[in-house]
Amino acid sequence: MEALQISCTVVTCKSSPTTTTFKPRSSTSLKRSNIFGVTNSSNGVLLSLKTSITDREIRFRCYQDGFSISDAEEIDGKDKDGIFMTYKKKTDSGVSKIGEVIAESVADVGEAIEELVKPKAAGETYSIVVVSSEAVPYSKTGGLGDVCGSLPIALAARGHRVMVVSPRYVNGSASDKIYKGALDAQCRIKIPCFEAEHEVAFFHEYRAGVDWVFVDHPSYHRPGNPYGDQFGAYGDNQFRFTLLSHAACEAPLVLPLGGFTYGEKCMFLVNDWHASLVPVLLASKYRPYGVYKDARSILAIHNLAHQGVEPASTYKNFGLPAEWHGALEWVFPTWARTHALDTGEAVNIMKGAIVTADRILTVSKGYAWEITTVEGGYGLDGLISSRESVLDGITNGIDVDEWNPSSDVHIPFHYSIDDLSGKQECKAALQKELGLPVRPDVPLIGFIGRLDYQKGIDMIEAAMPELMMDDVQFIMLGSGNARMEDWMKATEAAYKDKYRGWVGFNVPISHRITAGADILLMPSRFEPCGLNQLYAMRYGTIPVVHCTGGLRDTVENFDPFANEGSGKGTGWTFSPLAKDPMLGVLRIAMDTYRKHKDSWKGLMKRGMEQDFTWDKAAAQYEQVFKWAFMDPPYVK
Repeated sequence: MEALQISCTVVTCKSSPTTTTFKPRSSTSLKRSNIFGVTNSSNGVLLSLKTSITDREIRFRCYQDGFSISDAEEIDGKDKDGIFMTYKKKTDSGVSKIGEVIAESVADVGEAIEELVKPKAAGETYSIVVVSSEAVPYSKTGGLGDVCGSLPIALAARGHRVMVVSPRYVNGSASDKIYKGALDAQCRIKIPCFEAEHEVAFFHEYRAGVDWVFVDHPSYHRPGNPYGDQFGAYGDNQFRFTLLSHAACEAPLVLPLGGFTYGEKCMFLVNDWHASLVPVLLASKYRPYGVYKDARSILAIHNLAHQGVEPASTYKNFGLPAEWHGALEWVFPTWARTHALDTGEAVNIMKGAIVTADRILTVSKGYAWEITTVEGGYGLDGLISSRESVLDGITNGIDVDEWNPSSDVHIPFHYSIDDLSGKQECKAALQKELGLPVRPDVPLIGFIGRLDYQKGIDMIEAAMPELMMDDVQFIMLGSGNARMEDWMKATEAAYKDKYRGWVGFNVPISHRITAGADILLMPSRFEPCGLNQLYAMRYGTIPVVHCTGGLRDTVENFDPFANEGSGKGTGWTFSPLAKDPMLGVLRIAMDTYRKHKDSWKGLMKRGMEQDFTWDKAAAQYEQVFKWAFMDPPYVK
């Protein structure tokens, strides 16, 4: 059998002396992102490769001069496609097949294997460092966690080397087991901030092609969510996320992940104010000394309403040079000050990133425009408008494996765009589960979300008496404002055959409402991206949304007369945000459901055809990365 000669360099990781991995040379398309297991042996090193596309594992034995196929390789025989190379490994119970490669001849096996493990890279690849206060499945309070848990995996699948840096939130409860795969990287650094030096540790897990790095410090070890508990926001959040930003700048330099560091030519993707010190640190503490001169930073704004504003006297806590105070300096307008003697002087961490990052992104094109307006800019609209040339919006993707009506484990019946019969069965099951009359003819409206002002819950409250006069059913799932929770309970008591309110959040129920409802209502005052309308369309549920931000970008208004009468559009939008416009559009939607079944079916199918995959979003991120590296650093 001919040996498969793929030239490699062996690199030993100082933090883990017993682990060896491989840094491929330019002569091969073998990428480190495909390496998921390495085992030392007396006869060499066994290297396991796996691709996310084919889910195949191939093992090689690495010698000093290259690779050879190992583990009792066999040629199973020829057919019209060529030679089947079947690789086997020994297990406690015997020998099991773990993968196969088709090649024209034995000599072509090397090329076949290289093609099999080659990532889906589109052009140049980058070393990407994603910095976030939360990332699914480790931590989540909202859409930020979804993005930073899914986008890195999609980027890694396209051939990039990706690290995610996030705090290690542990509190001694059962939820800590989510970090069981993250091992101590045996690396400690001291961070100068808050007029002292604070030691942090790094934990590391390699999963789904991504390096998940967790910053460990006692300030992250407490009950509650990442930002607060039942008593409100933590008083030391400025300190906690200052540590995160400093640690994220050091991680690519000090952590030999897989045997070698990420180095200085990185793309930092920093998310919201919690990570917004990173671009300021790169500009003020690293580049003046020749470090990170080839790095770039992109600020991703998920919600501009939260900016990390603190009193001006806290600037000294950031560990920044005194002359950089102007980058974070912020003065509240007169109307926003607390009293006549209040000067309004503050520091604004988000503002610091806006003036130092190389490019700025939001989670939808509509939101990118909205933050340049007085209404949506929260005081930063003028500053953001001055950088409009580097401002872009990219709509978030969704996890199409978790949210898939043909395989969703949380719904009682499955269906697809080719067979929609399961949709009505899901509706009947939901009605029965919640004690509503099982009626396929009545339109069922759903709402899933937080019970707060942003989500327009007051619009639903104002419209409910008129809406309940119609032949309709309404289901709400959410928690938040205590008064609104009480209102949901009272409304259910008043309209026992038409309304159900589930106080709290329940993942299986959210899936069943998405699958069983006919209409999903989202009257949000502002919505940077929104995910529920994307889930709804994937499940053939028609969204009715306020025309704002990502809702406007993703929901196309229904036009029954377009395309020679076959119609176009995926839902309905309304504006302005008021009770009467919302009720008017809901009545049109309900009338369409009752009287125009073909139009309704077309709406369902067009929604289910939409491409909201993370791979699509990742391709757009790549374009922004390319633009960022085309220009010199914004702050040299």
